[in-house]
Amino acid sequence: MNIDSRRARFETLAPAVIDAVRRYLARRTDPATADDVLSETLLICWRRLDEMPEEHLPWAYGVARNCLANAERGHRRQFRLLSRISRLDPPRAVVDGPVPPEEDLLKDLRAEDAELLRLWAWEDLTPAAIAVVLGITPNAASIRLHRAKEKLRKHLTASGHEGATERSRP
Repeated sequence: MNIDSRRARFETLAPAVIDAVRRYLARRTDPATADDVLSETLLICWRRLDEMPEEHLPWAYGVARNCLANAERGHRRQFRLLSRISRLDPPRAVVDGPVPPEEDLLKDLRAEDAELLRLWAWEDLTPAAIAVVLGITPNAASIRLHRAKEKLRKHLTASGHEGATERSRP
């Protein structure tokens, strides 16, 4: 594929990928990290354009998920360094803001279950598309999603949230 056809294909795919991946990242991290990870995701999409399947969005979510994991590892390394430094010169106390209600519902679930539910509910992905994002088989995604929904339903019922039905989204 020559550079002009690559550019044309990328320019056709990019708007949908940018919007969807930006929303995906905005639900999972802070705005600055989301911008950095989006840039890295687009760079990888450009470099690996020939490998991008016809169903490009789940593939792009998978790339973004991996880039976000790398960014989070970097944040953890920075946090460990800041922790060491803060022993010498403690920072002022900072009060965290309120937790978004949808995150509050998912906080008691395993991280893997919460991510499955986010992909299903927020990104409106099918189990087959979720499988592409997570790098697992569609059957495994379907089973894990079903189990995560059951755990969420039990959590909602136990915490007094009425109306937790099979078709409801968290």
